[in-house]
Amino acid sequence: MKLYFYYGVMGSSKTANALMKKFSFEERGKRVLLMKPSLDTRSGKTIIKSRVGLSSEAIVIESNSKIRDLVISHEKLNNPEIIIIDEAQFLTENQVDELREMADNNIMIMCYGLKTDFTGRLFPGTKRILEICDTVREIQCMCTKCGTKAIMNAKYCNNKIIYTGDIIDIGGDEKYIPLCHKCWTLGEI
Repeated sequence: MKLYFYYGVMGSSKTANALMKKFSFEERGKRVLLMKPSLDTRSGKTIIKSRVGLSSEAIVIESNSKIRDLVISHEKLNNPEIIIIDEAQFLTENQVDELREMADNNIMIMCYGLKTDFTGRLFPGTKRILEICDTVREIQCMCTKCGTKAIMNAKYCNNKIIYTGDIIDIGGDEKYIPLCHKCWTLGEI
């Protein structure tokens, strides 16, 4: 099978896409396991929820978890055919390597997440996914300011773009907006 990576900036509907894929596969009788890293706490510990209101229960991946052990111990679904992971940028390199091994052993792996942080640098989990995945697909979004293609996850406060600080700072529209590189460099929203 394959390891897929679907990426986009904040607000590009990555989570909605992941949840729609899950529904579509299940509707066709496939065994699908939905997972998310524990760092994603926006909708509660075990819930994945999109901005458009779609939601589903998910298995939580702690930073020290072995994904294979979580899959094996899951009570409701043995032998998943497909694993969908939201917020994959928060996975560790070892966890991504586990996913690659699972894909090599006939489980379809679909990862959804951000490519870069608010400083424009790759997340470690994303870097590893890009290094070893079979397919990369961008989920595009428009720049909030000018309407061109957004490529930056701009973090802001008081209508000013923030370029330094803690890389992991969970939030949504109240902290981040999608911008093109040119608008991002201007420093104001």
